[in-house]
Amino acid sequence: MSTHTFGTATITLPDLEESGLHLTGIDTLDNPRGAVQDFAFGDADLRSLDLSDTRLVTGRIHDIRAQHVGFETLNLHGVEITGSDLRAARWDESKLTRVVIRNTKLLGAALNGLVLHNVLFENCRLDYATFTKVRATGPVAFAGCVLTEATFTHCDLSHVVFSKCGLRLTSFGPGRYRNTDLRGNDLSTVRGVTHFVRVRIGPGQQHDLTRALVTELDITVEGD
Repeated sequence: MSTHTFGTATITLPDLEESGLHLTGIDTLDNPRGAVQDFAFGDADLRSLDLSDTRLVTGRIHDIRAQHVGFETLNLHGVEITGSDLRAARWDESKLTRVVIRNTKLLGAALNGLVLHNVLFENCRLDYATFTKVRATGPVAFAGCVLTEATFTHCDLSHVVFSKCGLRLTSFGPGRYRNTDLRGNDLSTVRGVTHFVRVRIGPGQQHDLTRALVTELDITVEGD
């Protein structure tokens, strides 16, 4: 069983190289039975990629370029998404378990009501993405991701790790942040620092948070 540790999170990854496992290449993720297993889907340019009420188990989605993406009530288990450009993505009410999303663009994506357990976002572009009511029920990490002007609202990010991420003007709204690990990131421009109750930071990041708070509260610092 493959694991990867980032900060305080040890994530169990999908093991798609295990002995005896064969991934079958498919042309579509649609299946009338509502389940796709042991699959490989990729290397395609699509106008749209829409999927709902489907279970994806043990598979790889790679090198997909889609102009519009709509995912709803999906159950992903043991899935890897790599090297893809998923534009105008809307991803609703889904559960992700042992999922890796790597080297993928989700610019301006809207992720609503996702439940995450052993999930890794690695080297992804998540600029302007909105995360609403996203809940981590197990280890979750954002590693090397760019989240410029992304927004988290009413999320449970307890124990989630942000490792070496770009958090320029990232907004953290009301939510749960107990033991959210923010060490190793520049926090000087984040918004919503007043919601950071019981987060983890490293030495020197107090100055980042002070700067962010001064900006957020529109405080003017003047000499005597």
